[in-house]
Amino acid sequence: MSSIDVINGGILTTIQDSGRYGYQELGIPTSGVMDDYNYKLANILVGNDLKEAVLETIYFGPTLKFNEDLVIALTGANMSPKINGKDAPMFESIEVKAGDTLQFGKMKEGLRGYIAFAGSIDVPVVNGSKSTHIKTKMGGLDGRALKPKDELNIIKPKSKPKMRKIPAKYLPKFSHFNILRVVLGPQDDYFTEKGIHDLFRSGGYQVTKELDRMGIRLKGEKIEHKETADIISDGTAFGSIQVPANGQPIILCADRQTTGGYTKIGTVISADLHKLAHMNFLDKIVFDRVSVEEANKIAREYDAQFKKIIEESVI
Repeated sequence: MSSIDVINGGILTTIQDSGRYGYQELGIPTSGVMDDYNYKLANILVGNDLKEAVLETIYFGPTLKFNEDLVIALTGANMSPKINGKDAPMFESIEVKAGDTLQFGKMKEGLRGYIAFAGSIDVPVVNGSKSTHIKTKMGGLDGRALKPKDELNIIKPKSKPKMRKIPAKYLPKFSHFNILRVVLGPQDDYFTEKGIHDLFRSGGYQVTKELDRMGIRLKGEKIEHKETADIISDGTAFGSIQVPANGQPIILCADRQTTGGYTKIGTVISADLHKLAHMNFLDKIVFDRVSVEEANKIAREYDAQFKKIIEESVI
């Protein structure tokens, strides 16, 4: 067991993993990481299972003091990480020593970052997941964000992991303009032909100030309903695009409500969901329509690349 002292919790640092699935029918949100891509890169770099829990940060990361030697990795947003005051590398395995301190500075690009530790964060598994859902105080460290004087315990692996570095061709690219591929449905029949046309062919949509782990509200061309925006509440998915009566879309995210009573015109495909983690105020989004068959093909390619990354990242 290795311990880590939390000197500063950062803006909002939580323990997250791949999510708490299978409980939406009971009203329990899935939670989990916002950026599946950088999450998996972080776990690859420390030799973990790809579904192991990590720390997810936003805007400004925590200050952590390591009490034992450990292998860690930093991926996602560039928040100017430093170890003992010196620049720390991202997207590669890092060996920290007992007494070392990790801290963060100015955010240069992206929005959310990930910190992985070789081994397993020692917190209870709640309904199959360690993910934190703050509103229900479920999972993670007492169902909340990290704060000063917390202690994280890491169950270290039996052997030291291989040291790795993510090849340049796999590094994420962050932009204030993003194209999100979308499959229509399940309630696209509630919208006029013009409404569907405007979703994909308008000048795009701008991210408003109303964005968090639950959803992202957008502003742009009004999406026209045939009659009503209301439906009998049904299940939601990460990436569901709800359109309430005002015609302005809302993209649902990791901490979304389990059901919703607004029409959903489409769903962002799984391979593009990680882009939502880095959407910020005034960023621009353009939607691109793809078929279910295309989305499935892209999903298979997305999943397959992680095997290649594992093979090609060993130093």
